[in-house]
Amino acid sequence: MNIPMYIVDAFTDRPFAGNPAAVCLLPQPARAEWMQRVAAEMNLSETAFLVPHEGRYRLRWFTPKTEVDLCGHATLASAHVLWERGERRPDEAIAFFTNSGVLTAVNNDGWIRLDFPNEAPVPVESPPTELISALPVEPLYVGRNRFDYLVEMGPEQVVRELQPDVHLLQKVAARGIIVTSRSAAEGVDFVSRAFFPALGVPEDPVTGSAHCCLGPYWADKLGKTTLVGYQASARGGMVRVTVAGERVELEGKAVTVLKGEFTAQAAF
Repeated sequence: MNIPMYIVDAFTDRPFAGNPAAVCLLPQPARAEWMQRVAAEMNLSETAFLVPHEGRYRLRWFTPKTEVDLCGHATLASAHVLWERGERRPDEAIAFFTNSGVLTAVNNDGWIRLDFPNEAPVPVESPPTELISALPVEPLYVGRNRFDYLVEMGPEQVVRELQPDVHLLQKVAARGIIVTSRSAAEGVDFVSRAFFPALGVPEDPVTGSAHCCLGPYWADKLGKTTLVGYQASARGGMVRVTVAGERVELEGKAVTVLKGEFTAQAAF
C-alpha cells in the first residue's frame, strides 16, 4: 500500500520560505514506531500524520526524534492539504483530534486560521544556568509555559543576530527556547526565533505553537489583542495572532512544494 505524502511550506505565500512540514494521509492508525521512522526519514522539523475519525481527523506530530503535543505549522499544512485535495470544501471548517484537545482550521480569504490553546508564560525568577549561559546577551525577561522558555531580549537586531550555544540549550529541561523582541518594522509587532535542540531541531524556521506563548505575552505588553509576529529565521515567516481569552487564533498561508507516495512497509 502506498500512502499520499506532501511537503508544504507553512506560514508563507511562496515556495522555499516559511516552515516545511511533511503531511502523511493514513487510511487507519499506524504504529508509533513506524511514524517516528518516517519523521526521521523526512528529517523536517515536523511530520504530521492524519487519520479520518468520526467525520474529523486524528492528528499526530513527530519531529525527527520524538512525538510532540502541539504543533502549529504542521497543523496549518495539514488543513491546506485537505482543502487542496478536495477532502473538505474551502468554506468548511476542519477539526483535528490531538494530544492538545480539538483544534480547528478555517479558510479565511486565503489565510488559514487555527484555533489553538493560550499558552501564556509565567515569569521565572531563577532561570536555568544553562539557559543564561547559552545566550550571549542579558535577558530582559524570562518566563515559561508548559512547553518552552520565553526570553525577551533588547533591540530587534539582537534577536536577528543571536548565535546561542545550542549545545547548552539542549541541556535545558524544556521542549524549547523562544527568544523575542519588539519589532521596529511597520506592520509587525514583534520578532522571534525558536530553538528546539532537545527535539532534534536546532532552530525551527517558523513555529506556530510558539506564538501561543508569544501572542499573549506581547498582547499584555502592548495592550492589544491582534498582533503580527515575524519569525526571523533564515527562511522567515509571518504569523497573525489574535488572543481571545483561553484561546489563541493563528493565521498563516501555505504552499505545496512536493506531492508523492510513501511505501507503507510495516506501517499498521
